[in-house]
Amino acid sequence: MSFAETAALGALAGFTIFLSLPFGRLTSLSARARVALAMFAVGVLAFLFVDVLEHAFEIVEDSVVAYDEGTGSLGHAIWLTLLLGGGFALGSAGLGVFEQRAKRGRPRPPMAGGATDYAEASVAVPAAPASDTRAWALRTGMTIAVAIGLHNFAEGLAIGVSAQADEIGLATVLIIGFALHNATEGFGIVGPLGDVRPTWRWLILAGLVGGGPTFVGSMVGYSVTSEPLELLFYALAGGAILYVIGEVWFAMRRVGHRELGLFLLVAGFMAGVITDMIVVYGGA
Repeated sequence: MSFAETAALGALAGFTIFLSLPFGRLTSLSARARVALAMFAVGVLAFLFVDVLEHAFEIVEDSVVAYDEGTGSLGHAIWLTLLLGGGFALGSAGLGVFEQRAKRGRPRPPMAGGATDYAEASVAVPAAPASDTRAWALRTGMTIAVAIGLHNFAEGLAIGVSAQADEIGLATVLIIGFALHNATEGFGIVGPLGDVRPTWRWLILAGLVGGGPTFVGSMVGYSVTSEPLELLFYALAGGAILYVIGEVWFAMRRVGHRELGLFLLVAGFMAGVITDMIVVYGGA
């Protein structure tokens, strides 16, 4: 498979995220439906969290096994372990610090639909301006897109490495599996927006941020094989996804429809599992 073919198919795998992003433009959804969509998104993100850490742990564990068998060094295993921890910290705690500084000390506005994540239910909180609510919702959605993009860059690396090694069957299955899988990730971006209706320009940007890295990663993976680079992006993605899950969960729990939300969380998680099975079926 040539470099151009790999890049084109990597783009196809990544940009299927645009299939689900237009749901963010719907205006006829009830509060119940929006809670369901947001919690479905949390389920998808929960699967991505498990998925990226599974890959990250595998890289670190392989280095430990190599040291035990005498084919690797202890220093390399320690370096990868520190890289995993540092990347995870940067993606989670680092993102939280950045978010706090971006808000410049202002309390975060309520989640669209009436939820607040900074006050107890018994405390009266003045309603935040609609512009602040919209800004927070769109910032949260774009943060999710960044986290998904980090995850998809690592997936693109896998596509590029397989194609460069002439493992055509594996590369094809990876592309198909990631394409189907990425089609559900758009829900993870637009689900937490609540009743905030994003512009088409915002959706296009979010799609490029979330899906574009698959395309870039496939080109990088075809040209460069770097285990530490792959581990770093998995660790960053895992930390960022965990941070976003906490933010959305904490906000949505005050909206109501708790049982429905939990069922849709499971549905989102299983959607990630089922689409990932296609990749596993191909021997990846």
